[in-house]
Amino acid sequence: MKIPFFASFIIFIVWLAYELSKTRRHSEKNESSFWEKEAQANRTRRKPLDSLNYITIPFDRLPMELLTEDERISECHRILQVLKDSPIVNFTGISNTELKLEYGAPNLNLLMRYDENYTTLAGTLQKWALLLYEAGYAVEAKNILEFAISTDTDVSGSYRLLSSIYTEEGQTEKIADLLKRAENLRSGSKDTIVHILQESYR
Repeated sequence: MKIPFFASFIIFIVWLAYELSKTRRHSEKNESSFWEKEAQANRTRRKPLDSLNYITIPFDRLPMELLTEDERISECHRILQVLKDSPIVNFTGISNTELKLEYGAPNLNLLMRYDENYTTLAGTLQKWALLLYEAGYAVEAKNILEFAISTDTDVSGSYRLLSSIYTEEGQTEKIADLLKRAENLRSGSKDTIVHILQESYR
């Protein structure tokens, strides 16, 4: 009775060793590929940045005149005014290696600054929209959020709030459009956002 069990145990050990070896080889191959790609990226020369998808803040379409006496909203306004004169580009989901390969290693610090500007923009728009919504200005909050989402923000709260406003307005069909956009995001928050919108759409 013990022999079949022992044989099964030996087979399991052999299989486990094979799987571990296969996993190790795969990991080593991926690591080697990464460093080769990184070395190539570091050798990439500076390239023009004219083709970047720069984001412009549409002040003429945003409710800049509302609740300016509220210090929290005024702070949002101040941040947006500072960003107005700064290059803003959304690089969410794009690695530094990919940026260097595409635009040249010497441009990396510059591109990271552009992306930091975008992160600040996305967070500020969400905060501003929520403050206006809580103050009873749902339509104005919607305008802010629609602009934010047009830039492919991955702030999940922006999708949640905008889908709530659409539901309140009886425009649930617009949530389907949000869902399509969210499904194309490159962010690690993509699945969370898609789930939020699927629940809202139901």
